[in-house]
Amino acid sequence: QLGNLLIKCSTIFLVSFSSQICAIAYVTAKTMPHKDAEYGKGSAPNIRDPATRELSVVVPSYNEEDRLPLMMDEALDYLEKRQKRDPSFTYEVIVVNDGSKDQTAKVAKEYCKKYGSDKVRVISLEKNRGKGGAVRTGVFSARGKKILMADADGATKFADIEKVEEGLKNLRPWPKEMAISCGSRAHLEKDSIAKRSYFRTLLMYGFHFLVWFLCVKEIRDTQCGFKLLTREAALQTFSNLHIERWAFDVELLYIAQRLKIPIAEVAVNWTEIEGREIV
Repeated sequence: QLGNLLIKCSTIFLVSFSSQICAIAYVTAKTMPHKDAEYGKGSAPNIRDPATRELSVVVPSYNEEDRLPLMMDEALDYLEKRQKRDPSFTYEVIVVNDGSKDQTAKVAKEYCKKYGSDKVRVISLEKNRGKGGAVRTGVFSARGKKILMADADGATKFADIEKVEEGLKNLRPWPKEMAISCGSRAHLEKDSIAKRSYFRTLLMYGFHFLVWFLCVKEIRDTQCGFKLLTREAALQTFSNLHIERWAFDVELLYIAQRLKIPIAEVAVNWTEIEGREIV
């Protein structure tokens, strides 16, 4: 009886919480950009300026001093090799330290020293704003023609960027230069269910159903943190983003649908990483 009661209570919480997220996405997805002073024109890089790099990689990081090095080593090794093969390929990695309480900023700055501040930049937020807020901060200072969101835990193999790039390419012609390619773990769902508890599986299906029913119908996996956007798509979607914490992806994709931005969903390799913090 206690188990059934817990499931019922958790289900009610899930429905209420998810409904609030979806409602916020539905109500706030307007074509009116935020007027944040921090994103105004100035000497710092700004997404409203012309692109000067082929690719910007935005890495939101909260208390990631232990896991960030693995991700950065893999990403930078790939990016450096790609640049050697094709000198016209230019990139930058933007680590957004989201008010971490550990040595995340110090770890990230070591990569600035190693690769140069033109290739690796660190933006530190004084207070934790949540993953959505951190990604948004990085996006608005990006210099790339394409902008990739990548989690600091390295759960997705960085070389899979070629898969999401292909997904973006297949969407051409891009209306108003806008398109989004989302990495997806949907193909791994059966294996993950076998490893999850009944309770977690129930929560997963409940959340997916509510997202599908209320907001985003075409994308099976809205939460994978590996998304590639054209510069104009990033500007338009993140300018309208209001949710700054967990599930900001739902609002982001809902906004994209409202703006009629084409979206591709591409299967990527993904590994469960211990120690993930949801903020």
